[in-house]
Amino acid sequence: MTVSGGKDADATLRTIALRLEYDGTRFAGWQRQDGQRTVQGEIEAAIERIVGERATVHGSGRTDAGVHALGQVASFRARTRIGAAEIGRALSAMLPEDIAVLGAWEADADFHARFGAASKVYRYRVLNRRERSAIDRAFSHRVAAPLDLDAMRAAAAVLLGRHDFRAFCTEATSRNDTVRTVSRLDLERRGDYIVVEIEADGFLYNMVRSIVGTLLLVGTAKMSVDAFRNVFLSRDRRRAGPTAPARGLFLVEVRY
Repeated sequence: MTVSGGKDADATLRTIALRLEYDGTRFAGWQRQDGQRTVQGEIEAAIERIVGERATVHGSGRTDAGVHALGQVASFRARTRIGAAEIGRALSAMLPEDIAVLGAWEADADFHARFGAASKVYRYRVLNRRERSAIDRAFSHRVAAPLDLDAMRAAAAVLLGRHDFRAFCTEATSRNDTVRTVSRLDLERRGDYIVVEIEADGFLYNMVRSIVGTLLLVGTAKMSVDAFRNVFLSRDRRRAGPTAPARGLFLVEVRY
């Protein structure tokens, strides 16, 4: 499906916002990279076919390779006579099956999906059973040992509020600002799964996966709640747990 961008007198400079869902399994992440299949690259190529010009698509966050999204928000600007709804339908027809457009609307001229975000919600899914899953293997991280959910919740409570999260950032040495505000951190058992959901005003590189990896040490009694607190306060990534695999992580919602 090809839609003419309509470079004529009716063309208007529009800011278009998109709500996206994608399976990150076969992507090298969100951000465009030469020679790599990325979410941003696929969307930008489709937009160029629709509006007849290149446009940079800004995501609310740059999800890593293997990370999924249920509610990524993106925005771009283009001079076109085509409305947002029609652009959304055209994108739905052109994009590969592992990217879906859930909504498209015309935003204010100064809207920016990344810089305008007030908070984001991420979800991590842990399959907590001995048997592996054939169906859910790309969308969860399996931990065979029983997990102490109460201990994990007690440790997670330490992270609520505004703190320095340097201990849970894998690129902290290159960042000056590692302070973030975590407004919600919930852990819930749903059948064989433990679901970790965290909302914050911003996230450092691998922050959620580092937190989950360290909470799993608490859940398997390899780290006490007090030790978790000390690791957090130390601001030393080397003392924290491993970075949990990308496949269990989902960007769920972006709030503005």
